[in-house]
Amino acid sequence: MASSVLFFLLLVSLLSNSEARRLTESDQTQQLAFQYHNGPLLSGPLSVNLIWYGDFKPSQRAIVSDFISSISSSSKATVAQPSAATWWKGVEKYYQLGKKSSSLSISLGTQILDESYSLGKSLTNQQIVQFASKGSEQNAINVVLTAADVAVEGFCSSRCGTHGSAMGSTKRSKGSSKLKSTFERENDSIVQNIMQEIL
Repeated sequence: MASSVLFFLLLVSLLSNSEARRLTESDQTQQLAFQYHNGPLLSGPLSVNLIWYGDFKPSQRAIVSDFISSISSSSKATVAQPSAATWWKGVEKYYQLGKKSSSLSISLGTQILDESYSLGKSLTNQQIVQFASKGSEQNAINVVLTAADVAVEGFCSSRCGTHGSAMGSTKRSKGSSKLKSTFERENDSIVQNIMQEIL
């Protein structure tokens, strides 16, 4: 009786190990989530500036800033384990498809807090762009996060987020342009989703 229980436990253990191995193998051959359309790819060192508009708990701000910090991590211990850094490594596949070297490095930049709702609790798209310009304008991604009690024109009725960019001239060649900054606008539900995924 005891030997049959021991045999059963050994069999279950072997099967679960082989399933884990299959998951890992299929994980490595996973297809790209998005199709690459040969568009421009970000390069160089970029800072992600978080612009918090409205009332956020410190724990919400910590989770988002920790996430951004973790994708810039390059320690072997972090990359060896499932983490945001290993997930972010998937971006390199697009550089391979574009036949470009990946010189992209992301770091957490400044954080701007506007807990006093300086533009009110109902914002237009133009105000979001205006607010995004408060972040760095050079080699930066400015992310505007609005609290749950802030209404933004068109959000939840026609879209869940928006993005844009500002271009500046460069001295390399006439007519060429260089990315100065980009912005992303997300609402509190994005923060809540990140929190649910992590917790």
